[in-house]
Amino acid sequence: MMSKCMLLFRRLCVCFFCALLLTGCYHQKKDHDALSATNPQTAATGYDSAYMERVKDSLSFYSQHHYTENYNFVVKRDSIMLLRQQPEEAVSMMSTDTFAVYRHDPLVVADIRILPNDTIDSVWVQVARDQLTFGWIHESELLPSVVPDDPISQFISTFSDRHLLFFLVIISLIAIAYLMHIILKRNAKIVHFNDIHSIYPTLMAISIACAATLYASIQLFAPEMWRHFYYHPTLNPFSVPLILSIFLVTVWFMLILAIACVDVVLHQLSLSEAVLYLCGLGAVCAFNYIVFSVTTLYYIGYPLLLLYIYYALTSYRKHSHCQYICGNCGAMLTKKGRCPHCGTVNQ
Repeated sequence: MMSKCMLLFRRLCVCFFCALLLTGCYHQKKDHDALSATNPQTAATGYDSAYMERVKDSLSFYSQHHYTENYNFVVKRDSIMLLRQQPEEAVSMMSTDTFAVYRHDPLVVADIRILPNDTIDSVWVQVARDQLTFGWIHESELLPSVVPDDPISQFISTFSDRHLLFFLVIISLIAIAYLMHIILKRNAKIVHFNDIHSIYPTLMAISIACAATLYASIQLFAPEMWRHFYYHPTLNPFSVPLILSIFLVTVWFMLILAIACVDVVLHQLSLSEAVLYLCGLGAVCAFNYIVFSVTTLYYIGYPLLLLYIYYALTSYRKHSHCQYICGNCGAMLTKKGRCPHCGTVNQ
């Protein structure tokens, strides 16, 4: 029993240190560095007042909107319309022309203009699809239609989509109902109810609930911090504020637990039972993510999380905690007596 526990502990430690190595050094691009390099002559001889004012305005815009010139987006909607002429012409109700860019087209921010007399949106953004295709659009129309050109940002955008959440709710409920029917009929293993002899699946479900609660809390109490992270994501927990660092550590912990869960399930169950168990664990984790990420926005998630942690740990200790091993075959036992595997009576 102790040797198996030590083996699993060593595997967990190896996975953790590998994950830390993967975080590596993440160099975040400083958009204002590009601004300072746009005029090397003035950099060498001294900045003129107009250029310094432009840099100041750009940095001020960056601090409030978290992006600036040379930032890269990708179109996520079917299409968006861009204005060929200058935005002042559109504000003055002059005749203008538009053209479309389509889903998955790359866009780079070429210029930003503030028009206080625009009653719709004072911020106009010029984006370029290529060297010959430039167009203007209101920021309020642009941002919902694009996603930063970064896989982490795109992942966040996908899992923040309301339609996807609604779809996940329906699929999770159907999957849980179907799996519970099969599991109860076969008396198969499932987390929280008839669990295997390992704490990893229970910790996996709890960590998903905690991460979802923390994710919703950041959006609720520090939306600008989350927005900045969305535009400048990283997987390195040591280069972000404390609350985001805790969230990223939780994400890495979930990844390590997922590997440990697959390993321990395949060792304790047959292949068919392991697949069924992992599907049930995935359905429970998806349900936890949806429930706690939504209920936390209404402050219900916090007491619900405490109740869930208590229930999960109590269920594990009641149904899955093994204190003994069979003296004949080495199978794990929850109590002394006849071994269900070999029939040996253990006193």
